[in-house]
Amino acid sequence: MKILSTLRNSSTITGFILLGFPGPWEEQILLFVLFSAVYLLTLMGNGSIICAVCCDQRLHTPMYILLANFSFLEICYVTSTVPNMLANFLSDTKTISFSGCFLQFYFFFSLGSTECFFLAIMAFDRCLAICRPLHYPILMTRHLCNVLVGSCWTLGFLWFLIPITVISQMSFCQPRIIDHFLCDPGPLLTLTCTRDPVIELTSSTLSSLLLFIPFLFIMVSYALVLKAVLRVPSAAGRKKAFSTCGSHLAVVSLFYGSVMVMYVSPTSEHEAGVQKIVTLFYSVVTPLINPVIYSLRNKDMKQAMKKI
Repeated sequence: MKILSTLRNSSTITGFILLGFPGPWEEQILLFVLFSAVYLLTLMGNGSIICAVCCDQRLHTPMYILLANFSFLEICYVTSTVPNMLANFLSDTKTISFSGCFLQFYFFFSLGSTECFFLAIMAFDRCLAICRPLHYPILMTRHLCNVLVGSCWTLGFLWFLIPITVISQMSFCQPRIIDHFLCDPGPLLTLTCTRDPVIELTSSTLSSLLLFIPFLFIMVSYALVLKAVLRVPSAAGRKKAFSTCGSHLAVVSLFYGSVMVMYVSPTSEHEAGVQKIVTLFYSVVTPLINPVIYSLRNKDMKQAMKKI
């Protein structure tokens, strides 16, 4: 195969080699078809939620506006990795340019950061709706909703900007082979000619803060929700209150569960195969499942989806 000669002559490559999921040509074609179907279903599912919110006047509320933005974020998130992965399946060389690698690195982590902030403000929205139902329309105005959405996108794209810029200026030794399907900081930093503890510590600290601050905010929000729900006298009222939060809690569990296994588990140096599987789950599988979770557990969303 051409990839073998590429690996032998990797010293002549100016970019990087993304090994992805190596295997015979037949397996590569099978994976290409599988991930193409997953990608199209993800686009259709999240696109349907966006269309439903835009077309149905009843869904022009902060909760559904946040959901529509979250679905758009999921489309961007999966698009930052899957198209390149699909091209890699059909490539003989598996190469990615230097600029292409760091653009993917930046957008993948910026969109992931934005998702962490979105999950936090969606929890805040549910907390206000359940704990302060009478004041909710006054507190959660369209203006505040737009400010929160804009803040999430801005913070997400600024969070890792400086570390990624610094890493891109570092020198990388040959052979530049990344045993992953995307440009991840761990494999990239192992390729640097001289290790920089300051950059590694900075990246680790920013990642930890990004995960734990929104997660703590979500947990506090749902603790207040639980306290408010337990005060509801009727069982039907408690069930209705819990059902409005169930979808969001399921999404939070899927995303944070896989991300924390990857970046916060005691064994920070995972095997390449484990890295790929866990990253695949939170970057590809979760965006596919999220529309199903939100549409199946919400009557208004199901009715709007039927119309379109």
